Amino acid sequence: MASADELTFHEFEEATNLLADTPDAATTSRSDQLTPQGHVAVAVGSGGSYGAEDEVEEESDKAALLQEQQQQQQPGFWTFSYYQSFFDVDTSQVLDRIKGSLLPRPGHNFVRHHLRNRPDLYGPFWICATLAFVLAVTGNLTLVLAQRRDPSIHYSPQFHKVTVAGISIYCYAWLVPLALWGFLRWRKGVQERMGPYTFLETVCIYGYSLFVFIPMVWLFGALALGLSAAGLVFTLWPVVREDTRLVATVLLSVVVLLHALLAMGCKLYFFQSLPPENVAPPPQITSLPSNIALSPTLPQSLAPS
Repeated sequence: MASADELTFHEFEEATNLLADTPDAATTSRSDQLTPQGHVAVAVGSGGSYGAEDEVEEESDKAALLQEQQQQQQPGFWTFSYYQSFFDVDTSQVLDRIKGSLLPRPGHNFVRHHLRNRPDLYGPFWICATLAFVLAVTGNLTLVLAQRRDPSIHYSPQFHKVTVAGISIYCYAWLVPLALWGFLRWRKGVQERMGPYTFLETVCIYGYSLFVFIPMVWLFGALALGLSAAGLVFTLWPVVREDTRLVATVLLSVVVLLHALLAMGCKLYFFQSLPPENVAPPPQITSLPSNIALSPTLPQSLAPS
C-alpha cells in the first residue's frame, strides 16, 4: 500500500499539472476526505463562475452558428428555390381554401380560418389560369352556337382571346391586391391599431375569390359576382373597420366596383354573340327614280318565238 508521503506527492503533482493548464485556478486540498482514486478537487475561478461563463458562451456560439447556417440556407429571391416554398401545399389545403371562398359568411375570416399564416401561390396561379382558359373557350363556343342558329355568321377560331383573358385575369389578381396592400400599409401609419394583411395573403384572398367564376362563368355571372364580392368584403372588414367609417366605406365600395367591372368586362368581351365583323351584310336593293317608266314589253331577245 502507498504511504501518506506518496499520496501527498501525487496530489501535489496532479495539482501542478492542473495549474499549468488553468493558471487562474485555485486548489483546495482534501487529503482528509480522499476519493477512492486520491484525486485533488480544483475550484475553478472565483465562486465557480468560470464554468457557468463557459456554458453561456458555448450556447451563444451555437445560436450564432445556427443563425448563420439558416442565412446561408435561405435562397435569394432571384432563385427558383425562394419561390418553391410558396407552392408547398397539398390538395386538401387547396380544396379547403376553395370551399372557404365559395361559402362566405359574416364572422368567418378567410385568412384566419383557412390560410392560417401560410399563404400560397399555387391555388391563385392555377385558378387564374383555369379561369382565363374557360373564358376563352366559352367565348368561342358562344360564336359556334350563334352560327348554328344563324348560318350567315362566319366563325373562325379566336385564339387571341386566350391571351387577352390571361393578361386581364393575372393583372387583376396581382395589381389590385398590390394597390390594396399598399393603401392598407399607408393607413396603418395613420391608424396604428390597423394590422393589414401581408402581400401574399392579399393575393391569396383575390386569387381564391375568383374560383367561383369558373363554374358560373356562362349562366350565373351575377350570382358568381355576388358570392365573390361578399367573400372579399367579409375578409377585408376586420382590417378596415379599425379605420374611419368614411375610409372603410369608400375602400370596400371600390373593391366591389372593381370586381363588378371585371365581371362586366368579361361578359361584354367574351360573350358577345354576334360580332359585327362576322355577320354578312344584308343584300341591298336599289330603287329606281319614280319618273322613269318601266317598259311593259319584254326585250326582243326574251320574246317568245
